[in-house]
Amino acid sequence: MIKGIKLINIPVTDQDRALTFYTEKLGFRIATDRPFTDKQRWIELSIPGDDVLLTLFTPPGMEDRIGKFFPASFFCDKVEKTHEELVAKGVEFVSPPKKEHWGTFAIFKDPDGNQFLLSTR
Repeated sequence: MIKGIKLINIPVTDQDRALTFYTEKLGFRIATDRPFTDKQRWIELSIPGDDVLLTLFTPPGMEDRIGKFFPASFFCDKVEKTHEELVAKGVEFVSPPKKEHWGTFAIFKDPDGNQFLLSTR
């Protein structure tokens, strides 16, 4: 049976720029960074305290997926505080924190325009 999620792919145009964003602004850690093809590297990132890996990789023929709304969401304990910290680091938010009956959320973008939901658990 399925035991969990191993990795989630984030398609990007520039792996170096994306790597800088995800490590320096979001605080993710490099788990793997090695050559894959003559045009791309295989980059896996970890989120401190989580087992799921994120890859910064665009499979050939999937370039049209760059800059879309990411079909998964990140969580934190306090969206407002995390929003303030990320804005101070230069992360662009599409929407400020908003409270709903199910929790608080905000939407931010990476340098490629990929949009991510940040919410409480």
